[in-house]
Formats: sequence, structure tokens, C-alpha cells
Amino acid sequence: MEKVVVIGSNSFSGASFVSYLLQEGNEAVGISRSSEPPDALLPYKWHQRSGFRFYPLDLNRNLDDILAVIHDFRPGYVVNFAAQSMVAESWEHPEDWFQTNVVANVKLHDRLRRCDFLKKYVHVSTPEVYGSCQGSVREDAPYNPSTPYAVSRAACDMSLTSFQKAYGFPVVFTRAANVYGPGQQLYRIIPRTILFIRLGRKLPLHGGGRSVRSFIHIRDVADGTWRVARQGVPGEVYHLSTPHLVSVRELVEMICRKMSVSFADHVEIADERLGKDAAYVLDSAKAHALLGWSPVVELEHGVEETIAWMDKYFDELRRQPLSYVHMK
Repeated sequence: MEKVVVIGSNSFSGASFVSYLLQEGNEAVGISRSSEPPDALLPYKWHQRSGFRFYPLDLNRNLDDILAVIHDFRPGYVVNFAAQSMVAESWEHPEDWFQTNVVANVKLHDRLRRCDFLKKYVHVSTPEVYGSCQGSVREDAPYNPSTPYAVSRAACDMSLTSFQKAYGFPVVFTRAANVYGPGQQLYRIIPRTILFIRLGRKLPLHGGGRSVRSFIHIRDVADGTWRVARQGVPGEVYHLSTPHLVSVRELVEMICRKMSVSFADHVEIADERLGKDAAYVLDSAKAHALLGWSPVVELEHGVEETIAWMDKYFDELRRQPLSYVHMK
């Protein structure tokens, strides 16, 4: 059994990772800036919760309290999912993205590097730092961010790299393809498409859905993240992706088929979003070779599982906000 602190535990990825840790028999503390959302959006509430404690603390406002929790718990691992994470909205209030993703995180890291009980710090980064790329992207690809969100994440990654070189801070990085699965926020493309169909509303498909992505199930990402935590080499980046590429339009068409509805009846074409990357394809050979990791959930099966989750919690989910709600 390992002791793990998960920062950003109310996020989809964070809550799913907590669920994975608990099912593997570990002890976890969750930290997020707001109270826990409804059960439908917290995968760790769908299983036995023994071995888990939650603290509603904000990186921007409660750093001393967060460090007090960490020093009291003395985890071997801290895994950080916390970030202002919406791309398009980062153009509207870029200062908020830099405050959370850079300033607050750097303050956290400067305190964590003094924790002698810490075996590894896992920083959950994003492929957005690479910008729009051609071909398969390796972990040593240069940064080319194209939005305030991506710039803020790249800046934090570079700061952490300097901490690793200067102090030997045991940081490892993950960058995953587009995650999905049961419990995901409703403004993300897969749950949003399913919910709009169930509500009889038309889904705005930005840019006609031409962007090409690799979608990876959250269980595969949780497994990869834990392997990176335990086996990853400090200072190294690990990609978690699948070789299955699909355009957003093809994905939505597939969901429509699964739900036995017409694409034309449920979708309307909208303008592309500012700074949206056309494609990024992550090379995950490093995680395969060095960590023994590989994704196992096929996209069609994962979509079916997500549809079943939506139907199970539909009455609760239909009352939740359908769009991203910005919090400073």
C-alpha cells in the first residue's frame, strides 16, 4: 500500500485516478478548490471509499493549509491534476490561467522540493504545449504553444525542469491524448454529444469537426499515470496515447450511430475556435518500452460505457451546467 496525495481530485482525471488508487489498495488524500460535486461526476464514489480523505483547499488561496495536510500525511507520491484547463476560454481571462497554472504551481513546487519523504511528484501536463504538429510527436519535441492555456502549461513545465536540474526535485511528467470515459465534465465533446442527443438539442460542431485527435479511456490513463509515478525517471516526460486517430466529426458520427439517431438531425456546423490545434499525434513508445504500459480499452467500447453512464445518471446530469463555468 502506498500513500498518495492527489491535487485536483474533483477533476475528471483526478477523481478517476483516485478511484484507480483505491481499487489497487492504496491510501489517498484528495485536494481540490471546491466541495465535491455530485456522485455522477466523481468516479471514486462509485466504489468503496475506505482509505480516502478529501480537503476543499485552493492552490491560489490555501497553500499553507495544503502543505500542512501533506506534511501530516507524509505521502510517497503527490500527483497534480490541478489546472485552469479550458483552451478557448483562456483568451478571455489569460491572467487567471497564468495565476493558477504558473504562479500558484511554482509556489507549491518550491515548498514540495523541501519534503524529504517525497519519492516522486507527478505533474500532469498536456500535449497542447507542442502546438499544432505534423507526424508523430515524441517527448523531446520543442514547445510551440498557441493559446494562453498552452503557454501557461509550458511555462510551468519549464520551471519544473529547472527545479529538477537545480535541486534534484523528483518530478516526472505525463502528457495524455484526449481523455474520455464515465464521469467526464459535460462540456467535453463525448459526454456533451451524448447529452445533447438525449435532450433533443443540436450540437454545435466547431470547424465542422475537422480536427484529428486520439481519444484514450481514462482507465488506461490512470494505469499509465501510476506506472509513471512508481517507475518513471525524474525529469522525464511520458506520453499516454493510442494509435487510433479519429476526426471529431467521425467521433460524433459514431456516437450518433451508437444512439441510433441521425447526424444531420442533431449537429450544426459552427465557426472554429481561436488557436485550436488541427492535430497532435503522440508517440507513446517510451511508456510501452520502459513502463510496460499499453492502452486496452477500444474507443467504441469506451463510448458505449460512457453512454451507459449518461443513461444511469441522466436525471442528475441534466440538471448540471452544460458549459464550462469559469472560477478564478
